[in-house]
Amino acid sequence: MAALGWLTPRRRSATARSVLAGEASAEAARKSSQEAQETQVATAEPDFPVFGDDRAAAFFDLDNTVMQGAALFHFGRGLYKRKFFETRDLARFAWQQAWFRLAGVEDPEHMQDARDSALSIVKGHRVAELETIGEEIYDEYMADRIWPGTRALAQAHLDAGQKVWLVTAAPVEIAQVIARRLGLTGALGTVAESVDGVYTGKLVGEPLHGPAKAEAVRALAAAEGLDLSRCAAYSDSHNDIPMLSLVGHPYAINPDAKLRRHAREKDWRLRDYRTGRKAAKVGIPAAAGVGAVAGGTAAAIALSRRRR
Repeated sequence: MAALGWLTPRRRSATARSVLAGEASAEAARKSSQEAQETQVATAEPDFPVFGDDRAAAFFDLDNTVMQGAALFHFGRGLYKRKFFETRDLARFAWQQAWFRLAGVEDPEHMQDARDSALSIVKGHRVAELETIGEEIYDEYMADRIWPGTRALAQAHLDAGQKVWLVTAAPVEIAQVIARRLGLTGALGTVAESVDGVYTGKLVGEPLHGPAKAEAVRALAAAEGLDLSRCAAYSDSHNDIPMLSLVGHPYAINPDAKLRRHAREKDWRLRDYRTGRKAAKVGIPAAAGVGAVAGGTAAAIALSRRRR
């Protein structure tokens, strides 16, 4: 056993200096841990949404916030499948959608063109017919494009007993279908004029876009008795800064570059549920971007011809 003595740790009596060093180290560790806990408590976000606050509600933009891409484009795909319009119109919609997905921001001319096309397409059709078709199109093209992260945010408000509204420039009939399928309270959207249940091809007022969204939220809040300082709003687009600025809890979701900068300046909360994100998107060379758009458009046309 003596031969194994070198394996046995030697016991040494602690000197006064070593005791002091040990006590000082333990005290420093305890103090550091306590300070870390206090910092964590101080910087933690308060519970939100507030459970049972019936004067609070949440307002969600639709395109690229709740759903990938533009609802109007997906609706157009469904109408094309049902022979509401021709291949050249689908090609134009495909170009606009591809541009939107690459740039991550709405182009006003594209949006106006899409709305004008949609109005001309539905003119003369019954509202009830489009509502029924909208249910089918949701299942075909939209259900799989809902962002799970944004859906969870909306559910948190519902679980807290609050109302949740979609606010979108898309036709109100489409928005209402999506809101109903997601279990939300309702939707604010662009209203197309109808007489005796038939679309006239005109709008009531203007598209619900930009400042118009803010006015719609303000009017709904007044009618519902909501306190906007306790409400939340979610959007991806700088066009919705007027709506986001109305509420006490603005969120930038999958934000475009302008909204991201504004959100950081205003210390708004940001959430990004995209994969690959803008870094890759912005880094795409112009030629590659155009090629991707052209390829997507050609593929859409080819697919439509095969289905004939």
